[in-house]
Amino acid sequence: MIPSLEQLSDQFTRLIRLGAVTPNVEDSTAAAPGPTATPPPSPGPVQPVDYSLKGYHLDVTVSPGQVVLAAEILDQNGFGLDAITGVDWIAQNELEVVYDYFHPLSPLRVAVRARVPRGHPELPTLSGVFPGANWHERETHDFFGIRFLGHPDLTPFLLPEDADYHPLRKDFNA
Repeated sequence: MIPSLEQLSDQFTRLIRLGAVTPNVEDSTAAAPGPTATPPPSPGPVQPVDYSLKGYHLDVTVSPGQVVLAAEILDQNGFGLDAITGVDWIAQNELEVVYDYFHPLSPLRVAVRARVPRGHPELPTLSGVFPGANWHERETHDFFGIRFLGHPDLTPFLLPEDADYHPLRKDFNA
């Protein structure tokens, strides 16, 4: 059965409202040291958006500890994982991980976002829910330095094995 946008919105709203987190994974934003900056205002954690403007239908923002539960919701509704990438919000001292999902039998696309502090960029891995997340997470780790807790192998994927830099961070100097 193909879920409606409203059904998905309701499921994510319940997840966020409950404040549920993945078992045995702390929300890494809660105890993050360092300066805090006010992030840009957000219209809300679950927002239907115009596909013709954004390329997806639903924009969901969850805590780092909720990314696996969000992936499970999408998996149970027949979605597949399309991509994982990062965004460096250097002025807010945060990194954002963006998970893009698609439904193979419908045109529905969902973006799930989670922000972590730049000084402690950790989230749980999705590789237990979507095994294909493995190499997306390795690539995101290479380029942004985001660690995926529980990942089976975060050795460099595209960068040299001895690389101690993350070239897609805004403060990277070649």
